[in-house]
Amino acid sequence: MPGSDEQAMRVPTSDEQAMSLDEASRQLELAVHDAQVSFDCIALGNLDRAHTNAVTARIAADAAETLLRVVLGRVAEPHEGPVSEPPD
Repeated sequence: MPGSDEQAMRVPTSDEQAMSLDEASRQLELAVHDAQVSFDCIALGNLDRAHTNAVTARIAADAAETLLRVVLGRVAEPHEGPVSEPPD
């Protein structure tokens, strides 16, 4: 309903799910790369660059999680933490 505070949820199509999964995979690859760069920078004593790459790794991992939540059709507020599996 227009003007409503409620957000409409819809189920992503299979094409949208495939695109989201591809993007989630790409974001996880970026997170791994940035985490490795951060690790290497710590070993080299470049803490400022290590911090920057640790932050970008976290952002990429968060983006991947958000995309996976979309595919799974789950919504959680940031303060709720991870969404657990429903009991069988």
